[in-house]
Amino acid sequence: MQPNQLHRFAVAPMMDWTDRHCRYFHRLLTRHALLYTEMITTGAILHGDRQRLLRFDPAEHPVALQLGGSNPADLAQSARIAEDFGYDEINLNVGCPSDRVQEGRFGACLMAEPVLVGECVAAMKAAVRIPVTVKCRIGIDEQDPEEALETLTRAVKVAGVDALIVHARKAWLAGLSPKENRDIPPLDYERVYRLKKTHPEPPISINGGVSSVEAAHAHLQFVDGVMMGRAAYQEPWRLLAVDPVLFGTDATFRSPKQALEAFFPYIERELAHGTRLHAMTRHILGLFHAVPGARAFRRHIAIHAVKPGADIGVLRDAMGLVMDSPAQMTHTAAA
Repeated sequence: MQPNQLHRFAVAPMMDWTDRHCRYFHRLLTRHALLYTEMITTGAILHGDRQRLLRFDPAEHPVALQLGGSNPADLAQSARIAEDFGYDEINLNVGCPSDRVQEGRFGACLMAEPVLVGECVAAMKAAVRIPVTVKCRIGIDEQDPEEALETLTRAVKVAGVDALIVHARKAWLAGLSPKENRDIPPLDYERVYRLKKTHPEPPISINGGVSSVEAAHAHLQFVDGVMMGRAAYQEPWRLLAVDPVLFGTDATFRSPKQALEAFFPYIERELAHGTRLHAMTRHILGLFHAVPGARAFRRHIAIHAVKPGADIGVLRDAMGLVMDSPAQMTHTAAA
């Protein structure tokens, strides 16, 4: 993929969701989307079980690691470790508003410290050869988004950032929960569009409330890339349209059911290594939309995949409840 295409479409890093099983499944649905890990803190990488935290299947490429931290030296060391593991990009989280993240002095609270963010980016850039990017908000609390986002952008540009992904909402660090911060602050796409006009470089991607591939395509008239979060996870069938609509290549499969069948060998391999079936099937519950049997599929998995010893037979039985239909394929192709 050309460098300027790497961020054209990405699936957002989402805590408790975009683990390695989820990413492998998403890769079956789109060859070209850039996939992101859940946020992993520098402390976890430097002092925890790196193999468990960082391992991924080679099929996931291109895949980026999102880091949480604010100490430039720790971030540089963590970035080097990630590069050695084979990641294609390092992304710094400057957007998460959770209390735990704030207590660690990283995430969205770093919007108030643009100089430090620049120092963090510079340290990572000096440590690795792979791209270093930043994911941020348009501002926090009482900040003026015009000033806050511009100041942060200038700081990371000077540091050599390779791309900036902007969640087009403010984050309110007091008074709103992380869930509320994903919905209540109003979206301001125009602010991100203006940022791109002001800064032809680096590549700038937009995130927040992107609910369809058509919406992603519309955003691409104004920015370099689009990041889709909850819609990609909760309705993964949408990802089958990414390659034909956004990259001009054939879809990986003609239907979600074909994609699910391609997931079977991975599931069987992981089961043989002791992974529980539910750890993988929890990521596929929204795969079928407007397809006869979709509700029965979800119910069967919800009841049986969590049982001790659940095996691939549970998934085969669940898939047998879903009908193959022209409507399914048409709906997916038009997504």
